[in-house]
Amino acid sequence: MTPVLAPCAGTVLPMGECVDEVFAAQLVGPGVVIDPPDGRTSVLAPVDGTVAKIHPHALVLAGEGAGVLVHLGINTVKLEGRGFEVHVEQGASVTAGDPMITWDPAELPAEVAGQAISRQVPVVVLDVAADALDLADVPDDVVAGDPLFAAP
Repeated sequence: MTPVLAPCAGTVLPMGECVDEVFAAQLVGPGVVIDPPDGRTSVLAPVDGTVAKIHPHALVLAGEGAGVLVHLGINTVKLEGRGFEVHVEQGASVTAGDPMITWDPAELPAEVAGQAISRQVPVVVLDVAADALDLADVPDDVVAGDPLFAAP
């Protein structure tokens, strides 16, 4: 099992409480949602691995086990990178806790192109069954770098 760390601070919610229906239904994979506080902050790598994909609003790390997706906000792709500062390149090797992207959830607009924007941060384990994670001991609140759960 691979420890998955909180990529940012905030209140941890079950994936079913995500405002995005695709994430809420765990169609991307199982995990949790973090509701981050206001303030400019760096999102950290949740696992050791290779940066498989990096966008201003999202990252995928390929670790020893399954990959982990961190999506900064919902519908934030519509911002086309505005408000996000990327610190790594695709293909880079990272260690859990390394800074990946800096943003301020308080600076997100309410909507873009008629779509509501949310600050929720899904943390998803890719390519595993919805029941593959033991989320019984997930904390209610986290600081960036705190243990969230273990991934297969």
